[in-house]
Amino acid sequence: MRVFTHNLIEVTTETRYYISSLNETAQKIAERIRGYWGVENRVHYVRDVTQGEDASRIRTIPLPQIFALARNFSLNLYRDNMFKNMAQAQRLCSFRLDTLKQLFRMK
Repeated sequence: MRVFTHNLIEVTTETRYYISSLNETAQKIAERIRGYWGVENRVHYVRDVTQGEDASRIRTIPLPQIFALARNFSLNLYRDNMFKNMAQAQRLCSFRLDTLKQLFRMK
């Protein structure tokens, strides 16, 4: 954990305790936990911040599920086309029909 104090970085250490029935080393458990947060940062954060999912006012079933599917589909298309920055990909693809045709491999 980093604490910023008057242009200086003060590094502190925190200890977390977990109770688990897993028969693995602490290193393997730490990798699993980091893996979970990797998914959170890679998918959920992008959907929440870049695509504005949390701000969506769509509530009538089945529309939330349909829009979630569309958001995931668009992220997969962006990643399949080697975009690293999802916000940049969304801006680029939202303005040009030619770009969308390219992504969908349409003529």
